[in-house]
Amino acid sequence: MVGVTNKKALSGERKGEITGKIIKISGPVVVASGMRGILMYELVRVSEEGLIGEVIQIKGDNAIIQVYEETTGIKPGSVVRSTGASLSVELGPGIIGGIYDGIQRPLLRIKDASGDFIARGINVRPLDDKKKWHFLPSINKGDKVEGGAIIGSIRETSVVEHRILVPPSVSGVVSSIVKEGDYTIDDVVAVVKNGETGVESEIRLSQKWSVRTSRPIREKRDPSIPLITGMRVIDTFFPIPKGGTAAIPGGFGTGKTVTQQSLAKWSDADIIVYIGCGERGNEMTDVLKTFPSLKDPRSGKPLMERTVIIANTSNMPVAAREASIYTGVTIAEYFRDMGYAVALMADSTSRWAEALREISGRLEELPGEEGYPAYLASRLSQFYERAGRVESLNGKEGSISIIGAVSPPGGDFSEPVTQNTLRVTKVFWALDKNLASRRHFPGINWLESYSLYLDQLEDWFSKNIAEDWNKLREQAMILLQKEENLQEIVQLVGPDALPESERLILEVSKMIREDFLQQNAFHEVDAFCSPEKQYKMLKIILTFYELAGRLLGNVPLEKIAAMKIKTDIARMKEHKNETFDKKYTEIITKMQSEFKSMEE
Repeated sequence: MVGVTNKKALSGERKGEITGKIIKISGPVVVASGMRGILMYELVRVSEEGLIGEVIQIKGDNAIIQVYEETTGIKPGSVVRSTGASLSVELGPGIIGGIYDGIQRPLLRIKDASGDFIARGINVRPLDDKKKWHFLPSINKGDKVEGGAIIGSIRETSVVEHRILVPPSVSGVVSSIVKEGDYTIDDVVAVVKNGETGVESEIRLSQKWSVRTSRPIREKRDPSIPLITGMRVIDTFFPIPKGGTAAIPGGFGTGKTVTQQSLAKWSDADIIVYIGCGERGNEMTDVLKTFPSLKDPRSGKPLMERTVIIANTSNMPVAAREASIYTGVTIAEYFRDMGYAVALMADSTSRWAEALREISGRLEELPGEEGYPAYLASRLSQFYERAGRVESLNGKEGSISIIGAVSPPGGDFSEPVTQNTLRVTKVFWALDKNLASRRHFPGINWLESYSLYLDQLEDWFSKNIAEDWNKLREQAMILLQKEENLQEIVQLVGPDALPESERLILEVSKMIREDFLQQNAFHEVDAFCSPEKQYKMLKIILTFYELAGRLLGNVPLEKIAAMKIKTDIARMKEHKNETFDKKYTEIITKMQSEFKSMEE
């Protein structure tokens, strides 16, 4: 059932099936002759095995097709049949908690049908068409509805209410609506009649949508509400809003996957869509084993009750890797239209770009920089542009935040995928190999990273956390930048050659790095730090710097560096978010008392 969509819209006046024959095979790319009338991006069935393919070029009567399955054993002369459908995903109850491949084939149900290996040409429907869902209608007969309207709801999991949407192309008056009860995804639950055309449209619990087409919205809104991640280096220094875009480039072993998994678990998004795009099999296996056992910190329920996983490993067919990010973002748009905040993690877009490069090479296209196709930048833009905080067609506000990992060869940020990604994303979290080697996690380099959303988010932080939030952040960044400049002198002549005021900067910057920026993703308390706690932790460190600066000249720096309060500061991260208010007051009081005693 992969890819079934509105055939009439796709095929126009075309009648009957188009049948051609393979004349050329080049890995995942095949050329079929006799395909006059076929449409771009139409799905076809290749060979007697019925492998899934998609038309990506048309030259006269010949159709160039990328095949989403292994092509070993296919020979010239094999038949190719049109389907009248585009590559689409099935959207409906049962999608949450699902684990799919790059073209939305359900891996767990395929395992039940064919064992541990995906049989070629296997056709398993993405959603369970036998299961019944309890549907609660929210409209009545005679009501007028537009595309995107919510006609009812289903409790899909204990934490997600699945809202049944009218397809965007349908509008009119409800001529019938079923009563509350149990229905399958194929049951007609409502009929909408268009008064102008007289066309009656049947509304089911599921619908199809072409993955290469964005779902329509009413308007885009300013991304002015932060996506709270619980990671201090992100929320305080380089925040991302709901509806924002971010890139995490980093070499092997710098922590891309762990960072994305932490974001998936702890960010305050309602729905998580995790795309393992061409990742190593062992890493993807770890995700598939870990996620179902993770407990959602927001609800105490399994994290999978609000997660969808697209698993496309590096040993799977390369063409399906290219499709996987479109499958993931279309699912994200569907939940956005229900009014949810969705966080989409793509790990990694470099592997996706490599799939583009391989297919482009087999098409004998003129290569661009480092062999990537000339349209690499536009494809990346099309993907990231589907993020945003929007008002959907039904008036609800939803958002998609896209966080894409990039794996530059050798950690070289000047390579094409990283550079083209940075042109279209507005947050850059630069993972640093040296920080990872020093066991500093998350290894986000605070001098190379940036967020272009700071001005848009300043009001929210000022109103909801503290008025001087931005001032504190800027003061801490200035100290870290000064430390970097002083390190060059220290390496030449040693720290003792510096005046005490500059040695104090080194001391406080070290506290910011080790006691604030460093965070343990596996610690039961430190894995998530609320914005309120982040603010108070930074306030404590900068208060120490202010009080210490007043004493310099009267008290040796060595004595200040040996103060007992530094132990309390170092252990701030171990205290729970809920009780940190009391600890904050205690540390500030103790600090002021110790500094006062040193003055005397």
